[in-house]
Amino acid sequence: MTARRRTILTGMAAGALWALAVVSAPSLLGLPYLPAAAALPGAFLPPGLVLAAMIGRLAARRFFDDDLIDGAAPAPGSPAWIDQKVLGNTLEQLSLALAIWPFAALTLGGAVAIALGLSFALMRVLFWIGYRLSPPLRALGFAGTFYPTVLAGLWALVYWAV
Repeated sequence: MTARRRTILTGMAAGALWALAVVSAPSLLGLPYLPAAAALPGAFLPPGLVLAAMIGRLAARRFFDDDLIDGAAPAPGSPAWIDQKVLGNTLEQLSLALAIWPFAALTLGGAVAIALGLSFALMRVLFWIGYRLSPPLRALGFAGTFYPTVLAGLWALVYWAV
């Protein structure tokens, strides 16, 4: 196995452990029940703020680059290209969250949604930093965003079905 694949696998494994911690933390910590309707706006605020920072950073790059300001695509591998990739993946992850978190909050309680939102923001920043340092380092940020959402959805589905 190559060093790149080991780095990615390590990030994926850490993301899976992170997912278990995030989804189970409200219950393990004995947090009080929080209605989904009260929690969801707060749950989506941290991801929204990180998304705003990503959009703002890319807009600033475009403003100060003569080619990008006129709508040209960023050069592959350039900082603007990486920021565009991070923004695109973040929008994909946020779309998934919008599809799953409301059901998870209704089924498992709003505290889970708040934990998911805080985790999302932290892991997206790690994804962004990891991508900038070395693409394989983005694995933790990706897995730490994706796995908690999927785990919460599956956990909620099982809880609802039983």
